[in-house]
Amino acid sequence: MRTPTTTIIAFAVTLLQLFSWQTLTAQTPPVAQGTSKRPLQPSDFYRLQTVADPQISPDGKWVAYTLSSIDSAQDKRNSDLWMVSWDGQETLQLTHTKDEGERSPRWSPDGKFLSFVSARNGEKKSQVWLLDRRGGEAYKLTDVKGDLSEYAWSPDGKKMVLTIKDANPLDTAKSKTAPPIVTERYHFKQDIEGYLWRTEKTHLYLFDLATKKLDTLTRGGYDDRSPVWSPDGTMIAFVSNRTPDPDYNSNTDIWTIEAKPGAKEKQLTTWTGSDDNPRWSPDGTKIAYTRSTSPDYIMYDQPVLVVIPAKGGEPTPLSLALDRPVARPVWSADGQSVYALITDDRRRYIGQFSASSPKAPVKIAEENRSISDLVAVQTSGQTKTQLWAAIVSEPQMPGEIFAFEQSGKEQGKLRRLTKHQEAFLAPLALASVEGFTSKSKDGVEASGLLFRPAGVAKTQKLPLILFIHGGPVAQDEWGFDLTRQMLAAGGYAVAAVNYRGSNGRGLAYCKAISGNWGNKEVLDLHGAVDYLVAQGIADSAKLGVGGWSYGGILTDYLIAADTRFKAAASGAGTALHIATYGTDQYIRQYEVELGTPWKNLDKWLQISSPFLKADRIKTPTLFMAGEKDFNVPAAGSEQLYQALRSQNVPTQLVIYPGQFHGLTMPSYNKDRFERYLKWFNQYLKP
Repeated sequence: MRTPTTTIIAFAVTLLQLFSWQTLTAQTPPVAQGTSKRPLQPSDFYRLQTVADPQISPDGKWVAYTLSSIDSAQDKRNSDLWMVSWDGQETLQLTHTKDEGERSPRWSPDGKFLSFVSARNGEKKSQVWLLDRRGGEAYKLTDVKGDLSEYAWSPDGKKMVLTIKDANPLDTAKSKTAPPIVTERYHFKQDIEGYLWRTEKTHLYLFDLATKKLDTLTRGGYDDRSPVWSPDGTMIAFVSNRTPDPDYNSNTDIWTIEAKPGAKEKQLTTWTGSDDNPRWSPDGTKIAYTRSTSPDYIMYDQPVLVVIPAKGGEPTPLSLALDRPVARPVWSADGQSVYALITDDRRRYIGQFSASSPKAPVKIAEENRSISDLVAVQTSGQTKTQLWAAIVSEPQMPGEIFAFEQSGKEQGKLRRLTKHQEAFLAPLALASVEGFTSKSKDGVEASGLLFRPAGVAKTQKLPLILFIHGGPVAQDEWGFDLTRQMLAAGGYAVAAVNYRGSNGRGLAYCKAISGNWGNKEVLDLHGAVDYLVAQGIADSAKLGVGGWSYGGILTDYLIAADTRFKAAASGAGTALHIATYGTDQYIRQYEVELGTPWKNLDKWLQISSPFLKADRIKTPTLFMAGEKDFNVPAAGSEQLYQALRSQNVPTQLVIYPGQFHGLTMPSYNKDRFERYLKWFNQYLKP
C-alpha cells in the first residue's frame, strides 16, 4: 500500500523463535561499558556501503556483484563492479567510475566475459558493456535508442535477450517546450514515473553479439518483462499483462516464445491474478514461478510457489499450505527441488520444496539473520556440486555476500565471502536487538523487536520511540536496520512491531485490516507499548512515535487516538484519505477495498478520522515528505500539519525538494536522521 521505494527496500530475513507474550529474550549482547567505540551518528550514513546482485561465475570460482558507495562531496551514490573468490580470500574491484556507475553484472556462459549495464561517456541511455576477465578495458556492446532495463545471455553465449522500452519522442523533439500532459488512463499516476500518459511500451529484443544486429521479438500494445532462456536456448519465457486494459487488474501471465524473429507468443498460465518470476527447470520441461494467492486484485496477498509444464498444462502449487510468502525461486541441479526464500515471522530463510508435490519445505539457514537475493550455479566435474550465493544481514551487520554448497543430499552452512561492512562497523557501538511478543486488547499476539542502546543496563528505564514500518504488507526482521539503530544511538529504546497487516504471519493476519485502516493495527501497537512499559523497559512519561509511508499514516492514527505520545514524526503519511482519491497511485486498491467515495462515504470518513479529529491531537509532531511523491503525495502531510498549526500545536513541516516517496539524495537522508533526533530530544529529553 504505502511501501517506501528507497533502495532499502532491503529485504530482511531469517530465523526467529516464538516467545510467549510474557517473555523478552536478548539475541545480541550489548557492547560492554568502557570500550572505545562510539554511538552511531547521522554522518555515518555516508560511510555505509550497499552490496547487491551477486552472480556466480560458471566455473564456480568467483562471485561478481555491485557495491554502491556515497560521495558526500557530490551528494550522490555511485555503484561499481567487484568480485570475490569463492574461498573469500581475494576481493577485486573491477570498475572505478565516478559519474556513470554500473549495474546488472552477468557472466557469459563460458565465463570469459562479465557484462554490465551503464551509461558511460556522457551518453543519456544505458547500454550493455563487456569486460574481458583476462584483462583490458570494458567496451560498449549495444547501442539501443530506448530505455534498456533487463538483459540475459543465451546458453550458447551468441545472443542476448534485451528488455527495451520504446524511445521517447520527446528526447529528439526540436522544441524545448514540453507538450501538455493529456491522458485517458484509469491509473494515470505512479511514483518516480510521474504522470502515465505516453504510449511507449516495453518489448523483448534479440541481440546477436557477432553481427550486433537487434531483432524485435515481441510486439503490440503491451509491456513485456522478465525474460528467461530455456536451457537449450530455443525458447524464452517472459511476463506480460495482455488483458484489454491492464490498469484495471494485476493479471500478469507467464508466456513463452521461440527465440527467433517473427515467432508467436504462447500463453502458459491462465490465473486471473498475477503470475511472475518464471524459472526453467534444468531439463527444460517445467517452469517454476510465483503467483498471487487470490485470483482477484488484493493488496494483502502473498506469492505462492507454482510449477507448470513448459508446454502447457495444469499448474501445481507447491507452497499454498505453507501460508507464507515465497520469492526468488531457483531450481536444484537435478531438477527434483525448487528453492525459494520464505518470509516468516521476523525472518526470511531458504526453503527447499519438492518440484512434484506440495510437501512441507526443508528449512535451510535458520539462524537469526535476514537472507535475500538468492542465486545458484552448478559446477561441472565428476562430482556435481551446486553453489549458492545470497545477501545476508544481521541486527548488527549490514548486508554481505554469503555462500553455501550442496553436494548430493548434504547441505552446507552459510559462509561469509565479503567484508565490506567491517570499516563501517569498526568504530561503532550498536544497539542490542531483542525479540518480544505482546498481546493486544482483543487477545491477538503481535511480534516485535526491541533496540536497546549499547552499554545500557537492562534494568534501566528508557524513553521509548515506537518506530512503525511501512507497507503495511511488509515486516520488521532480524536484519540490519539503520533508522532504528540511529534512534537507539540517541539514547532511546526503540520498538519495531509487526502489527496486523504485516506479512510473515499468514494471509489471515495480513488481510485483517482490509478496508478497516487504523483500527487493529493501533490495538497491536498500543499493546506493544503497554507491554514494554509494564516490563520496566519504557518510561510511560517519555513515549515517542514515528514512521514513514504507512508508518507515517499509523503515526497520524495514534496521535489522534490519545495523548500518551509526547512527540511524533510522521513521514510521507496522510490523514484525510478521502482527499487522496485521484491524487496518488492507489486507485485500484481504493475501489477494490473501499469502493468509491460517493457510494461508500461513511467508510471513507471513518478511515479519514485522524484529520477529522485533528482537534484532539496535542502531540508535538514533525511532518516530512518528498516534494514529487506520487505514492503518498506531500499534501497528506501538509494537510495535517496545517490543522495542527492552526490550533497552535507545536509542529513543523519539512519538504525535501525533488524527492519521490523514498529519499535518494544522501544529504537529505542524513538531514532526516538529524531532524528525528532533534525533535525527539526536544520533547522526550528536555
